[in-house]
Amino acid sequence: MTRAIFLIVNLSDSRTAGQQADHRSGAGTFPLARLSAAEAVFNAIRADIQSGALAVGAKLSSEAALASQYGVSRSVIREALRSCTALGLTVTKTGRGTFVVADHVANDLVLGQFSARDLTEARPHIEVPAAGLAAERRTTEDLEILRGMMASMAAETDPEAWVALDSSFHAAIARASGNKVFESVVADIRDALVHQSETLNMVADRQHASDVEHRLILDAVEAGSAAEASAAMAEHLRAVSEALDSILNQ
Repeated sequence: MTRAIFLIVNLSDSRTAGQQADHRSGAGTFPLARLSAAEAVFNAIRADIQSGALAVGAKLSSEAALASQYGVSRSVIREALRSCTALGLTVTKTGRGTFVVADHVANDLVLGQFSARDLTEARPHIEVPAAGLAAERRTTEDLEILRGMMASMAAETDPEAWVALDSSFHAAIARASGNKVFESVVADIRDALVHQSETLNMVADRQHASDVEHRLILDAVEAGSAAEASAAMAEHLRAVSEALDSILNQ
């Protein structure tokens, strides 16, 4: 673990840590300072695995020990380890701990009971028409809920809280469609969406881009344009798929 990472993760468990680091050091630019604590820990663990410092078959230290080592909370450690597992680098066995199972990224992400490929193939057939119906059927209450979520996401600096809002936004669009099948399917995949969003934000820094894409979806839903809402959702899902491909092809 480098001293730079140690400094960042000890400042804060959010992206504001980077801003504090720049302010205190007086530095104009400091690339690592843009990382959240979880990203810094994830990058350190991933680097150790890919370099062989943590060999395949090795058991990682306990969450408590890792939290102490990196100077962060256990929730930050869990977030970093979930992304290691999603990339196929580690496996966590209940009661036994987390073990290294590969030294390179898998050809698909593991997202609970679904894979990234499962989601990429299915979501356009569910969420694109759901967005179009939402534009036609949304109620005043639906719009208030969606606006509130967008405002919260734009202001959120805690990555874990943001990914929860991200999945809630997609669930709310499906609910606003007035189609119970779409609503039920999106509800069923919400846990996988959370894990996917978490990993994309950590590895591909997708949070800001997603905020912009979500705003375009909401604008179209507010305007009552089914075609524009469908197109905005399709573009968002395309960007997510592209980010996933960039991770898996690294």
